[in-house]
Amino acid sequence: MEGEVKADAKESMDGSRRKWLIATSVAGGIAGVATLVPFVDSFAPSEKARAAGAPVTVDISTLGQGEMMTVAWRGMPVFVVNRTEGMLADVVKANLMVADPSTRHPFSMPLPNYCRNEYRSRENHRNLLVVVGVCTHLGCTPRPRFQEGPQANLPDNWPGGFLCPCHGSTYDLAGRVFRNKPAPQNLDVPRYMFVSPVSVLIGQDEQGEA
Repeated sequence: MEGEVKADAKESMDGSRRKWLIATSVAGGIAGVATLVPFVDSFAPSEKARAAGAPVTVDISTLGQGEMMTVAWRGMPVFVVNRTEGMLADVVKANLMVADPSTRHPFSMPLPNYCRNEYRSRENHRNLLVVVGVCTHLGCTPRPRFQEGPQANLPDNWPGGFLCPCHGSTYDLAGRVFRNKPAPQNLDVPRYMFVSPVSVLIGQDEQGEA
């Protein structure tokens, strides 16, 4: 009889323990789900992050011939250059001096099809150069050196272009890197399109966003 009482007591305790474990597990599971939801939400891009990658509209109405403006897109500088006819002639002059004249080996983004020409610009606005101002060597920002001819840190036959102040890489007026320089590739050309005669949208074209 005493053995039966002990067995009943043990069974009752085991049952209570099982209920406690189940309740604890369920509570823990609910808490786990509760903490998981905000953790997963933290992977979603913030409004600021989305805005940083959004296309940028640029007013070029005051951009004179031979002038350049710099705008920010995705945290990077983008050069917009209104090239003169003389500067376009300098691009042709540089064809034999650059390492990759047709941009067969782009840097971090594909060259848009509409820029697959020696000027690397849209045919109906060939004067306007749009390139990401990040040196393809170590990420410095090249400086405009549009004047032709001999000058400090440049060759005597300099046709005009950009000079990276960090390690001396040079690019022509189409953003193509010259031969035998530390930078291995041309400056990137982002997707862009004209939304009006004096407005350029950088980061998006007829095919969508970059």
